[in-house]
Amino acid sequence: MAGIPREDSAPMFTPKWKKEAKLLHKGAKKFLHYKRDLLKPDRIDEIESRRADLLDAIKAGDKDKAAEASKQLRATCEGALPHFPVQSAWEENVEVMFVALVVALGLRAYVIQPFRIPTGSMQPTLNGITIEADHGPDFKKPWLGQQAFELVMRGRSYRNIVAENDAQVVGVRDKSWFLFTRTEVSLSDGTRIKIPAAEGETWNLVTEPMPSSDQRLPKRYRKGDPILRGWVDTGDLVLVDKVSYHFRQPKRGEVFVFDTRGIQTSATSKGNLAGQDGGTHYIKRLCGVPGDTLEIRSPHLWVDSVIAKEPGIVRVMEAQGDYGKNNPNGYEPANPRSRGSYPCPLIDPGDRLHLKDKAPPGLREYAALGDNTGNSLDSRYWGSVKEFNLAGPALFSLWPFTTGHWGFIR
Repeated sequence: MAGIPREDSAPMFTPKWKKEAKLLHKGAKKFLHYKRDLLKPDRIDEIESRRADLLDAIKAGDKDKAAEASKQLRATCEGALPHFPVQSAWEENVEVMFVALVVALGLRAYVIQPFRIPTGSMQPTLNGITIEADHGPDFKKPWLGQQAFELVMRGRSYRNIVAENDAQVVGVRDKSWFLFTRTEVSLSDGTRIKIPAAEGETWNLVTEPMPSSDQRLPKRYRKGDPILRGWVDTGDLVLVDKVSYHFRQPKRGEVFVFDTRGIQTSATSKGNLAGQDGGTHYIKRLCGVPGDTLEIRSPHLWVDSVIAKEPGIVRVMEAQGDYGKNNPNGYEPANPRSRGSYPCPLIDPGDRLHLKDKAPPGLREYAALGDNTGNSLDSRYWGSVKEFNLAGPALFSLWPFTTGHWGFIR
């Protein structure tokens, strides 16, 4: 009869089964669009065939036929994609740890990097690993609770290592890995001892100075003699900002970290600074930027014929507070005994170190000096740091907590 709307042209009068069938027909079409690159051709043809069957049932108004066609279409779509095995809980945990490791390595490479200070060249601003030994035959480790507390709060670990046989030190070798500083001491009886300290500090422990010389001789031990009776205090763990130098120029006076590619950090002979040889990264105070000309007139550091004014440098020159304990004379030229072992551009009165400003990318020059200038292998000995060596400014001293260094580094 004219004027009466058809059932499929008026949604409000469309039966529920027909609405659901139409939605399924439309959903199957979207499924094909989104998953076509994952579906095999025969599966695509089968889904299209099932959609056609459902459409015929809708047009015919056959509810039972539409229900059967809908059932077939759902089953075909659900079985169309390849089935992947469900991960076990162990596999999921491994995947999460792997992703976390990748993120951590990415942050370390491009954003912020932890760095362990192995030597005392920046004391008292930052601590390196130090060994306190020779505490006598009555030395005993504290009770376990105190050891655990001191390990967590100040990074102190106690050792009572004695020689098992009559033996002599025959080798000292760095065995550090990531943030764990270790040195292996080899004895003539075949014993190998691991000490949680840098190679230089360990070398000083197991050798003794020769009279009237800066050379050292390996120690001889009798059975029962102490090799390390005391404790090892860990070096400060600092975070290095690896982003800033991409957006600003390095500033004179800040503490920074750099790698040692192309820098002569190994002496031609074992001398009083040989313990700092071989490090892949150093941390020092940036005392000269490209274009500067440096000169040392003890106790002052002169930059472009003017005494430096940066606070960190002034603390060393004026031997303020704890800075006077290690360096009462402020900045001094390189040790004359190192002549011939290193280039030593700042060793004689009047020596000047000019830092290149106009140079190809990556070759502009900087100067690095340790705050513990009496015991620091730095630009006085091997010269400038190239721009490509820079890692970034030292940002934050993260651990230990009770050395007085925790916090932002200045």
